Amino acid sequence: AEKRFSFYSDQKADLDSALADLTRAIEQMNRESKKLFEETFTQVNARFQEIFPRMFRGGRASLRLTNPDDMLETGIEILAQPPGKKLASIELMSGGEKALTAVSLIFAIFQIKPSPFCILDEVDAPLDEANVARYNEMVRSMTDRSQFILITHIKRTMQMVDVLHGVTMQESGVSRLVTVTLNEAAERRIGAREASASAVA
Repeated sequence: AEKRFSFYSDQKADLDSALADLTRAIEQMNRESKKLFEETFTQVNARFQEIFPRMFRGGRASLRLTNPDDMLETGIEILAQPPGKKLASIELMSGGEKALTAVSLIFAIFQIKPSPFCILDEVDAPLDEANVARYNEMVRSMTDRSQFILITHIKRTMQMVDVLHGVTMQESGVSRLVTVTLNEAAERRIGAREASASAVA
């Protein structure tokens, strides 16, 4: 009984020590997560407040924490005021306004944490012509740091890209890919890549 007591006491001490280490690690991760979230939220909010008026040609918008006292469990609310309208939640906006507000937020995040490429699938579909032009300007302004792949049916967006890929179906049930280079700089880049690939081969 004494041996068993000693054995289980040692086991309990080991478990208590492991639990204490785990608790310290979780507390450290929570502190770091809160710090990183708060820093990123502040940066994204500031950038969102800059981009929104550019996309809407006026107005203002901001992000707000739903529970600022608990950074690990809080939600984020979008408050937006397009030109000539009252400040409101994004749920009260029209489809086009929602899309443009969401795009403004995506671009704000993207400018803080850029990735090598971004795929935007028919984001411009609910936008009118003036808003499509502003959307295209914003995408074009960020192509120096990321490659954008746009899926669209809007002619104006198709006209501003470097390379256009389309799918045609000349015969029933047979799809064919058609590629058109619209920009001379893009054509030079594609030629350089092909030359490099053939040199490696």
